[in-house]
Amino acid sequence: MLKINARFIISAGTEAQFQTFDKPVIAVCGRSNVGKSTFLNKLANNGKLARTSKDPGRTRLINYFDFGPFVMADLPGYGYAKVSKGEADKWASLMEKFFAKAQISHAFSLVDIRHEPTEADLQMINYLYANNIPFTIIATKADKLSKEGARKGVRLIAQTVKCGEGNIIAVSSQTGSGFDKIMERLEQIVSTGDTLDA
Repeated sequence: MLKINARFIISAGTEAQFQTFDKPVIAVCGRSNVGKSTFLNKLANNGKLARTSKDPGRTRLINYFDFGPFVMADLPGYGYAKVSKGEADKWASLMEKFFAKAQISHAFSLVDIRHEPTEADLQMINYLYANNIPFTIIATKADKLSKEGARKGVRLIAQTVKCGEGNIIAVSSQTGSGFDKIMERLEQIVSTGDTLDA
C-alpha cells in the first residue's frame, strides 16, 4: 500500500519552469470545472492542497504536487468558453511543450460521468493515444448518479473514446467511492513505470 504524504512543490507557467523528478510523474488533465483540484485534495486527504473554485478556468499554471512515491502535475483545464482565443492558444502551446519535454509516466484524464465526453475531451484523449502516453480515464462526480446510472455513464464514455470499460474508474470526491481503485492503479504505475496500456 502506497504511503501518501502530499505537498505542493511549484507552479510552472513557462517551459523553463518545467520540473524533472526521479520518480513517476502523473499528469492530471480535464476540462475546466471537471473536479481536478477536488480529486487531488481527496487523494491527498487534504482539502486545502489544491485550490478549488466554482469559477471554471481558475487553474492557469501547471501545479506540481509531491505525493511521496510519485508526483502529480495538475494541468490547466481546457474548453473554458470565456477565455480569449489568445489565452486559449497560450495554454495549448504550453501543453504541447509540456508533453513534449516532460517525462510523463501516466496521465489521468478526468471526464464528467454525467455527460458524453466533449470534443475537447476527445482531443485530449486522442492526443494521449497519438503520443503513446499511457492513461486512465477518471469519471468524476459519480455520486450525482445512481449505481446503474454510473454504469451507463462509464459504458457511454468507453464507447465514445473507444477504450475498454476497465480503463475507466468512476469516482466521487464527495463520498470517496472509487478511490480504492485509484490507489490500485497508482501502485501499478509506481511499480511498473509506464507499462500500462490505455
